[in-house]
Amino acid sequence: MTLAFAGIATAGAVSASADPIVDVQILATNDFHGRIQANGTEAGAAVLSGAVKQLRAENPNTVFAAAGDLIGASTFESFIQHDKPTIDALNAAGLDVSAVGNHELDQGYDDLLQRVMAPYDAETNPYGGAQWQYVAANLKVKATGDDAVPATWIKDFGDVQVGFVGAVTEELPALVSPAGIADVDVRGIVDSVNEETDDLKAEGADVVVMLVHEGAESTDCAAMPTADNAFADIVNDVSPEVDAIVSGHTHLAYDCKFPVAEWAGRAVTERPVVSAGQYGYNLNKLVYSVDAATGDVAGVTTAVLPLAGNYPADPAVTSIVSDAVAEADVLGAEPLGQIGGAFNRAKLSSGAENRGGESTLGNLVAEVQRWATEAQESGAAQIAFMNPGGLRADMVGTGTGAFPRTLTYKQAAAVQPFANTLVNMSLTGEQIKTVLEQQWQRDADGNVPSRPFLRLGVSDGFTYTFDANRAEGDRITGMWLDGAALDPAASYSVTVNSFLASGGDNFRTFADGSGARDTGKADLAAFVDYMASHTAEGALAVDPSQRAVGVSFPADAPEAYAPGDAVAFDVSSWSMSAPGDVTDPELTVSLGDTVLGTAAVTTAAGTTPEDTIGTASVSVRLPAGTPAGATALTLKGAATGTEVTVPIEVTKPAKATPTLTVDAPKTVVAWLQPARIDVKVTTPDGRPTGKVTATVKGKKVDADTLSKKGAARLWAGPFQPGTVEVELHYSGDDATEAATTTTTIRVKSLWEVIFGGL
Repeated sequence: MTLAFAGIATAGAVSASADPIVDVQILATNDFHGRIQANGTEAGAAVLSGAVKQLRAENPNTVFAAAGDLIGASTFESFIQHDKPTIDALNAAGLDVSAVGNHELDQGYDDLLQRVMAPYDAETNPYGGAQWQYVAANLKVKATGDDAVPATWIKDFGDVQVGFVGAVTEELPALVSPAGIADVDVRGIVDSVNEETDDLKAEGADVVVMLVHEGAESTDCAAMPTADNAFADIVNDVSPEVDAIVSGHTHLAYDCKFPVAEWAGRAVTERPVVSAGQYGYNLNKLVYSVDAATGDVAGVTTAVLPLAGNYPADPAVTSIVSDAVAEADVLGAEPLGQIGGAFNRAKLSSGAENRGGESTLGNLVAEVQRWATEAQESGAAQIAFMNPGGLRADMVGTGTGAFPRTLTYKQAAAVQPFANTLVNMSLTGEQIKTVLEQQWQRDADGNVPSRPFLRLGVSDGFTYTFDANRAEGDRITGMWLDGAALDPAASYSVTVNSFLASGGDNFRTFADGSGARDTGKADLAAFVDYMASHTAEGALAVDPSQRAVGVSFPADAPEAYAPGDAVAFDVSSWSMSAPGDVTDPELTVSLGDTVLGTAAVTTAAGTTPEDTIGTASVSVRLPAGTPAGATALTLKGAATGTEVTVPIEVTKPAKATPTLTVDAPKTVVAWLQPARIDVKVTTPDGRPTGKVTATVKGKKVDADTLSKKGAARLWAGPFQPGTVEVELHYSGDDATEAATTTTTIRVKSLWEVIFGGL
């Protein structure tokens, strides 16, 4: 249902009654993210405004609309001023209506409502005052079910009315701090939009345009309706009363059309599905020819209009941008110290950011946050984690020359623009394992989101191994803090930013931490303090070592290895992935202080958002004499300093089967003559130890320790007349099995000997 405060805007003096066919022009942008300055293919806010004003002058029946993420994750000149320059620029450009994007809610629902959407006031609301209408049909107030923001908005061109219905991605709870939208219910897009579309039509809308902050995964129009994702559901299932879908979120530009079965027989049978890409590169232009008498759509044309170099800059917005840049230059020019090398985000082979890869920057920021909360009053943090999506730029310092380079406040702020605070909590070892398992993403409903894998940055001293081939939930194979294995039942002090602390990016286990408290320290302020502390005597060095290493044993690997056995496994995630990152040509495999061998490391840029860069195939042989029991191989990289432990189980070696050779008399004289029995024990290695014991009828009669040649001499008897069976038992040793044999001796009486001879 439409909120009472949803508006109907009337277009000034424009009248649709003079001509039965009215051309209504919709200009649309998305994912602007405060890119107010012109920069290469980014036209900047002044050209964006100039293009809109030129096109509006050509056709006054124009609506300037957007599909969300206009603010948030902005460049420094807008970010440092709470995106007020972006709000002012879009106001000047005449933006009419926009879907809510996830970044509009970076600072929470109250911030959107009470600052961004509230009227500007120099004293009470100096950073707000958006004059356009935000719409989102699928955002409801939990307590009442009312619209959290208006669901729809109508532009009245006299005899023609154009309705807009908004929606934001259903992944919103994973993309912003859940605490910031605790009072908001995120409902299904299709059902919400369809319900509100019916209301728009009932209110007289002739054309309905859907503004949705959700988008396609590729620019291949043919693949959009058949993909297994939320956007395919939108394309296929949104009401046929919706005349166009203007989308965003995935930062791709496309101009597609899909047939709508219910439109058969109409002048227009295909529905436009469009996106302008990102950062003000382009504008979507849709022109609907509408019969003013009937409200029927007689035709539609669409285009993606590149802006840079094609439209004039709006002087009014140029002034807004210039003032913002000047203010940001003052605020951001302060040097923080020097860095000894580039701290990069992970990269794909295309050069694009890879949020599935470990990075020197992610690990640095995590270490900063651990350091900032290591004092007892801040939680005595032992471990910290950083989400990759919170890193919005590489940290490369000033200029392009050799390192060291100076790092400014502006450059540091561009890395972390969200102003999160640091939250400390206690997590058990088992909970930390669950957090790491959640890097393989599932949303709250159990679905795999559009980014299926996110690699957390990790602070110094914490390392872990994983095997991506194992079953979901059982991929983390080992965790260590300062070399000691984590105890699943023990508690550890962990710090994360406030976004992660409330379960952001689907890391829901952080929200289950005990004793969680917001330290009040902002992430950027913590970084400024860290630079002051760590660069006083020299540049901040880059740590290229990996915290997470993949170790995968073959399916037929034994549960335990014997001395002399070969131990083989594959290694991945040994290398960082950005150009210029330090890598190892090989890794060394050791058992204790003994080097068992090396393995070549192959580092090639990846094409998928995973953490597999830096692979090696390890095969080493355990030395003879390796003690039985639990032990571990150590993998080390000389250049990167990466070091990881690979636990293995060692069994006792298989024992050799000895051969017992017995030399004993066939007969002896009763009562007088004991039997001398010589036993020779032979083994394959020729070095048996132990002793031989002689027993008769279960009673021990003699024993002797083997000589160096494996010989023993035993005495048995004397015996009474008859036949005696002597059992000879060899005890065995660590390398040789025990063995038993017997020898039979006839014992003659003295009478028999005298008269019969021996």
